Amino acid sequence: MLTFLIIGGVGLLLVTGSLLVGEVFELGDGALSGTSLGVGAIVFGAVGAIVISNDLPLWVAYVGSLVVAALVMVVVQVFIKRLRDTEDGQPVSLVGVQGVATSDIDGGRGEVSLDAASEVERRLAWAQSPIPEGTRVVVVEQSGSRVHVERATPAAPAHVKPTKP
Repeated sequence: MLTFLIIGGVGLLLVTGSLLVGEVFELGDGALSGTSLGVGAIVFGAVGAIVISNDLPLWVAYVGSLVVAALVMVVVQVFIKRLRDTEDGQPVSLVGVQGVATSDIDGGRGEVSLDAASEVERRLAWAQSPIPEGTRVVVVEQSGSRVHVERATPAAPAHVKPTKP
């Protein structure tokens, strides 16, 4: 049982190190990361300890631990790859995005909820003139995570034809 506990402990140290300082190493051009290897070692140790504590044969502990750890490492590596693929490193411009004022907005403070798919939380906002809560707004400028908004002008309905002067 001591072998499984030591391997699980080493895996825990590897995962902790990867979380604190980033990926320590990657093998095969990202095919195996330190995080997935650490999680695999934790699972290997845990499954082995569980099998041994249930008085099953030692070979079952090693084989079972190896199979389950390998499966978990593959799943973790797939998740890591998907997360990396979604990172683009480029800030998204919100200029032109509409939303709703979730609080009264003035020159110094306010809050909006934007309609962009990437927006899951509210943003701090400011405006040149006061905007009451519940008003539709449009972003005209972005400064870091804060946005400068104005009242949104309603679009003409599609069935209404513009008149010529």
